Amino acid sequence: MNSLALKGNPGDGERMAIMSGRHQAFGLWGLLLLIVMAHGCAPGGSTEVGPRAPVPPVSAVGLAPDEPLRVVATTSIVADVVRNVGGDAIALTQLMPLGADPHAFESTPQDAGVISDAHVVFINGVGLEVFMDRLLASAGGNTPVVTVSDGIRLLAFAGEHADDEALADEDHGEDDPHVWFDPNNVKVWVANIESALSELDPDRATTYRENAQAYLAELDALDGWIREAVTVIPEDRRGLVIDHSVFTYFAHAYGFEQVGTITTGGSTLSQPSAREMAALQEAIVDHGVRAIFVSTTVNPRMAEQLARDTGIQVVPIYTGSLSDASGPAGTYLAFMRYDVGRIVEALR
Repeated sequence: MNSLALKGNPGDGERMAIMSGRHQAFGLWGLLLLIVMAHGCAPGGSTEVGPRAPVPPVSAVGLAPDEPLRVVATTSIVADVVRNVGGDAIALTQLMPLGADPHAFESTPQDAGVISDAHVVFINGVGLEVFMDRLLASAGGNTPVVTVSDGIRLLAFAGEHADDEALADEDHGEDDPHVWFDPNNVKVWVANIESALSELDPDRATTYRENAQAYLAELDALDGWIREAVTVIPEDRRGLVIDHSVFTYFAHAYGFEQVGTITTGGSTLSQPSAREMAALQEAIVDHGVRAIFVSTTVNPRMAEQLARDTGIQVVPIYTGSLSDASGPAGTYLAFMRYDVGRIVEALR
């Protein structure tokens, strides 16, 4: 497997320019990344570009004049962002179907064939797609893989069993992969995607760059909308409880506290013990939590029981998958607006 890190820090600029001298797009990516970094420094934002590895040399794939770049993206959320940057210049295949839980997804032999035929694969990374190593090995391991989250300053899981000191050391120190809950992090995705597509398909670099710039403007608008929307929620009502830890980046960026989760870590697959559920119930009462948010891909049974025991409501939201095009979360932008709307409605 070739790993297309496509990363660099400000001190790497000279090296990156030399390596990308074959075409202008990669140099322009540097400007795009500076824009991303500038936005990431805003108060409350979680986007910080950390230390980056040297960029491996990557050759253009040599497409025919009318041949699109064959691109695979793992989740529907990654796929939507890739689609916005690639536009009509790429042939995009989404690996996971709508409604699939990324933590529980199991690939098929057909998926290996799709990977093998692709020019590039985009993944979220940070441990989200646990099936990928096996799938890439089945596909032959030769397709370049781009981790779109490379360069984001990752945050550890937060808010699990917040009031239970005996459990305080469980699952801590692990990075939360749900970076897309801060649109500023998705700007880093855009930079990585634009860079990779331009490197592999330099003849369409201008298209990728223009698409990326237009989508960055939409992400800026989304971030501003969220900041305005949440102002109606009083400070003492900003406690969040969710079925599994997805709100780390959202809470950090927009002034919330992830009080607790039903399952530990970032996976939906673990089962809480009676002791853990009792600790979460106590945290809900102590923090005056007003709602339990549950992913549409998760069985809500435990959340509903906890809500009955504490007298609060269960609010379904989208977390790891978009809805279909006719639904309320058919794109990443709509996904975030829908979830934030539900949060505001429940907590204001």
